[in-house]
Amino acid sequence: MTTGAAPTRPGPPPVPALFAAAHGGPALAVAAVAGLLALRSDLHPLDAAVVTAAVLAGQLTIGWGNDLRDLPRDRAVGRTGKPLVTGALPAGWVVRALAVAGLACIVLSALAGWRSALVNVVLGAGAGHAYNLGLKATRWSWAPYASAFGTLPSVVTLAGPAPAWAPLWMTGAGAALGVGAHLLNTLPDLADDERTGVRGLPHRIGERLSRVLAVVLLSAASLLAVLGPAGPPPAWAPAVLALVAVLVVLASAARGRAPFRAAVAVALLDVVLLVAAG
Repeated sequence: MTTGAAPTRPGPPPVPALFAAAHGGPALAVAAVAGLLALRSDLHPLDAAVVTAAVLAGQLTIGWGNDLRDLPRDRAVGRTGKPLVTGALPAGWVVRALAVAGLACIVLSALAGWRSALVNVVLGAGAGHAYNLGLKATRWSWAPYASAFGTLPSVVTLAGPAPAWAPLWMTGAGAALGVGAHLLNTLPDLADDERTGVRGLPHRIGERLSRVLAVVLLSAASLLAVLGPAGPPPAWAPAVLALVAVLVVLASAARGRAPFRAAVAVALLDVVLLVAAG
């Protein structure tokens, strides 16, 4: 009688696969925006770190939730660049990671104060999950981006010693950046999305109008970042705006993921302008 070797349990997936499934690059970019905004505010350094971590945790849940929700669609159109589709990342690990990040988002947000917590959990991460669970296929696909990006500055200002909503111009700049990024991020997948029944705003207005609208929104956000703060803009603001103009042109003409990356770069430059304005 021979005894077979006991089956071995698969080990944890590589970190890069989890990072890719979480849309880690955009998640880190949004967290960096939150961190820069916290730097501009009067938050204690520890509070600033907590707020930034809470935003990052929420963004990770959105990314993992997106890839889990879209797995059948991604398989149908052969998106082999995604770890869940190729099998490099078991779905069970993503579910566990999503649960841990979700709990971390709630706990960290609560540590930042109930006002900031409600905005981050409901209007930030919650809006992202509303997009994943159905809004992405409707004419309202832009609304979660406007909500999450528009309220991001308030996640920071509501965590301060004197909780208050962010100025309207800052909220408007964030919302414009968010919707512009949504329009550009969707462009490479328009045909595949149509095949699987996803018809958000970019699909309904078409690629050309989506690019034009994204350019207008990104430009408007940058102008708000320069003209919104009290006092004169930094002397080097025109140079930053010139760089923004180059990125906007890239977003309007490039293909693939380059336009979305250009939009993220514009967002980071806009926040740098805000930090410099004090």
